[in-house]
Amino acid sequence: MIDVVGVRFTTKPKTYYFSPCAEETVKGDTVIVETARGMEYGTVVMDKKQISDDQLVAELKPVLRKATQADLEQIEKNKADEKEAFKICADQIQQHNLEMKLVCTEYMFDRSKILFYFTADGRVDFRELVRDLAGLLRTRIELRQIGVRDVAKMLGGLGICGRPFCCHNHLPDFHPVSVKMAKEQGMSLNPGKISGTCGRLMCCLKNEYEVYEEQSKLVPNLWSIVRTPDGDGVVTAADVLRGDVTVTFDKSGVKTVAHYKAADLTVLKKGSKKQTEIENEEELEKLE
Repeated sequence: MIDVVGVRFTTKPKTYYFSPCAEETVKGDTVIVETARGMEYGTVVMDKKQISDDQLVAELKPVLRKATQADLEQIEKNKADEKEAFKICADQIQQHNLEMKLVCTEYMFDRSKILFYFTADGRVDFRELVRDLAGLLRTRIELRQIGVRDVAKMLGGLGICGRPFCCHNHLPDFHPVSVKMAKEQGMSLNPGKISGTCGRLMCCLKNEYEVYEEQSKLVPNLWSIVRTPDGDGVVTAADVLRGDVTVTFDKSGVKTVAHYKAADLTVLKKGSKKQTEIENEEELEKLE
């Protein structure tokens, strides 16, 4: 068993394990840690605990110390300089006439390097841009191209639900999301209703998908012919989570409707699930 503390960085909702320092730390403390990129600062989100060796996915780096007043001042200076560096880089991009959009800037804590995150439709030759930025900022420069999901993860915002983006707030990693998940949950297949601010399918489509997938096995498909305590009829609606089924009867040309629990029905002929009409299949495929 190994002692670890959990640390989270400002631009990443994922929690990383570090070896605790000699100084006692508690949740909420700002600490300076050693990472593969160099020295960085983060916030303790998990007090010291013991985990087994097999829970470690990478070499355990140490927490160097709790952030001192001087460290906090350095952090604030870095944030202020990041804004200035952003303006300089944006101006240089315009001067070089590059087809790229600058997203954000990040100084390493020890100022050994500055990272510029950007989006672009394709590959960009930014070698001259890097040389000019290195001359202006007098430090190592790294430009990193990211996708639209990564932009939402880094910058944050509010989704159509009114809550902070899942990817920015609590999701440690992106998971595959598909249109099938929206279909299984009976959601509208209108791209505008199932896509997030990033323009891709909403991450939250996965949240309840497995539950719907399991429950749907217990509920007859729409248009199935079923036997009920009141005779044979056709399934015209279903509440998958509650297990409630609406059955329509057609007796002597008179249609009647009744509601049953799925467990009380026997499927005589399985029907196909009614799919919402997809007006633009290509647009839906782009969201995945």
